[in-house]
Amino acid sequence: MSEPHGNWRPSANPWLIAIVVTLAAFMEVLDTTIVNVALPHIAGTMSASYDEATWTLTSYLVSNGIVLPISAFFGRIMGRKRYFLVCIAAFTVCSFLCGIATSLGQLIVFRVLQGFFGGGLQPNQQSIILDTFPPEQRGRAFSISAIAIVVAPVLGPTLGGWITDNFSWRWVFLLNVPVGILTTLAVMQLVEDPPWERRQRGKVSIDYIGIALIAIGLGCLQVMLDRGEDDDWFKSPFIVTFGVLAALGILGATVWLIYAKRPVVHLGVLKDRNFALGCVMMGAFAMILYGSAVLVPQLAQQQLGYTAMLAGLVLSPGAVLIVMEIPIISKAMPHIQTRYFVTTGFVLLALALAYAHTLVPDVDYDTLVKMRSSQSIAIGFLFVPITTLAYLTVPRQLNNDASALFTMFRNVAGSIGISISTAMVRERAQVRMAHLSGHMTLLSQNYTDTLNRTAKTIMDMTGQPFAAALQTATGRIYQTFVSQATILAYIDVFAYLAIFCLCCVPFTFFFSPVKAAGGGGGH
Repeated sequence: MSEPHGNWRPSANPWLIAIVVTLAAFMEVLDTTIVNVALPHIAGTMSASYDEATWTLTSYLVSNGIVLPISAFFGRIMGRKRYFLVCIAAFTVCSFLCGIATSLGQLIVFRVLQGFFGGGLQPNQQSIILDTFPPEQRGRAFSISAIAIVVAPVLGPTLGGWITDNFSWRWVFLLNVPVGILTTLAVMQLVEDPPWERRQRGKVSIDYIGIALIAIGLGCLQVMLDRGEDDDWFKSPFIVTFGVLAALGILGATVWLIYAKRPVVHLGVLKDRNFALGCVMMGAFAMILYGSAVLVPQLAQQQLGYTAMLAGLVLSPGAVLIVMEIPIISKAMPHIQTRYFVTTGFVLLALALAYAHTLVPDVDYDTLVKMRSSQSIAIGFLFVPITTLAYLTVPRQLNNDASALFTMFRNVAGSIGISISTAMVRERAQVRMAHLSGHMTLLSQNYTDTLNRTAKTIMDMTGQPFAAALQTATGRIYQTFVSQATILAYIDVFAYLAIFCLCCVPFTFFFSPVKAAGGGGGH
């Protein structure tokens, strides 16, 4: 049972505090996806290959992933508000340096630093909200946070595409500067450390071994996940090496943090059933959210020829639906057991993903928007309820460690979801091609009739001789064959994600049977 929350309240308006700290997190989450569409432009400007330019993304994810679980440690050393201010200010400066970088090497170094300081923004934002609001108001407070975490990755490609098409890729980074300055000034005025945070300041020893193991484990894992698809996964010695180092680092860090007297992050918070289950459910949700979010624009760009901006616009109506839906869900949570929202969310998400069986090679824009919007409706039932339940019974002195671990689970699981989804599309496309190729033979009457009919049409339209028309017809049928196999691959992957959603449903009933504003575990 957790201790009473205490009578401390911030002197500033708590909702204003929530908006300000969420703006900082929004800026950081946006930067994880906004750069993607700018990579070809960066490569051209820096006289580098596209593969080399992708290290600007990988370097950010690696340093960001390392800092996430140890952000609570930095907060204890410096004081949470001070650390949060340092992160925002340094992130802003690094964004400016990225925008004026003159070589790829400089850009990668600045992206490493940007990711390092950006890694402290999400966990601190979460823990500030936890301490600012009493348990009965956290559901609504987390709805503000949800807008940053869920909408920013969707807005990133659209905004990035528009900026690079109309201005320069440098503005993808420079855009952070005015936002960062305003946020820094606002945090200085509004945010304050609660008494129990001030008492902890500076009273901490440095866990060098824990930090080193976390850096090796999560750093190597992020490199493996981000580079795996390009390097053909475990057929590459590079990926195998990083996979082994990631496994050893994560396993070693887990063992060390359990038995160390003063660990850099307290894993004891995972003994809380609601929190441990919340981390697992949020991880599963993040895998599906980020995995499906990357599939739809990938399908639109690679198969339908959409621009990056147009592909991003396919996701935008769904993001608007989430923004409209989350306040409604938050108001309903005090009246219905919160775990039922999570159950409903996973069921709806499974049904929405199953709707992808309507995909065809010439699918239109409206159908893609409906497909993604139906998924977004389900997403609105998941983020806020899972987050609320996860922190339901966590003692307030562990809020920082809980926020760091919760954010780490979400981000790492999201990276895993993206990597698995993209890899599965390629694998299932090969399987589908192998199956369909059995029908593309001269022994198949349907294939022969289609080939001759197409060749005759080409002859009538172009006047080509039969042999040339037959060759052209074969090429066109092959293009159709590849397109159909790829669409079937996307359908398969969406079906797998739907099954994964349904597998999550039984676990939702292990959460405490409470309502968001009910009594089942306050602080």
